Amino acid sequence: MLSTDQEVTFRQTGHVTVVNLFSPPKIAEALADIEQWSSEFLRQLPAQRRDWYLERADTSGMVLRKLDEPVYQRPVFQAMAKSDCIVAIVEQLIGPGVSVFFSQVFCKAPNIGGPKPVHQDNFYFGPNDLDATLTVWIALDDATIENGCLYYADGSQLGPVYDHVAPADAPFNLQIPADKLADFSMTPAPVPAGGVSFHHGNTWHQSSNNSSVKPRRAVAMHFLRNDAKLIRPALDYDPGVVVRIS
Repeated sequence: MLSTDQEVTFRQTGHVTVVNLFSPPKIAEALADIEQWSSEFLRQLPAQRRDWYLERADTSGMVLRKLDEPVYQRPVFQAMAKSDCIVAIVEQLIGPGVSVFFSQVFCKAPNIGGPKPVHQDNFYFGPNDLDATLTVWIALDDATIENGCLYYADGSQLGPVYDHVAPADAPFNLQIPADKLADFSMTPAPVPAGGVSFHHGNTWHQSSNNSSVKPRRAVAMHFLRNDAKLIRPALDYDPGVVVRIS
């Protein structure tokens, strides 16, 4: 579980990072699984879905931006979600009895991986209890300022969920309107491989592009307390892929 100081940090800032939750062999296993899954996925990806999954900056048109539902689809990631260390911290922060209702692998390839604008997960999810969601972001590579680590707006979880907007050609890029961005400064949160960043569903966050020669792969697991519901989601979430954790 989190120490008292770590929990206070989370309550005050909306996020906390814990290092060394997963061992190098476990991270290596996860990366190997991503390599296999990525090859399979790219072979089967239809042309009409490429804008959703591929990096736009890549001239080859075949570099993955993300993979969806690793906790549901891949045993390696389901085991990570159910690990004692993760479950204990998640339940400490949002209460007992939780499920993963959505998860993603973010690939952010070297020199290509693009940015993610400032957003709040709870706008995407629309829960009936804003304190019932938690994002668990596991670094599979060292996440640094150079390769596109997360940035957070400390204390933003204490404010409201704002309406988001998205470019017409990128409906998945829901983001806080530009006129609101001056309300908070964004602070980088590097995470070493095997470390985990936990953030509240209201916390503003973003990532920059990968300007390095190293990948920045990570898996994000979105937890929901079992007595809560998604009542106003901005995107469609399939209830058939929910994985009950505890």
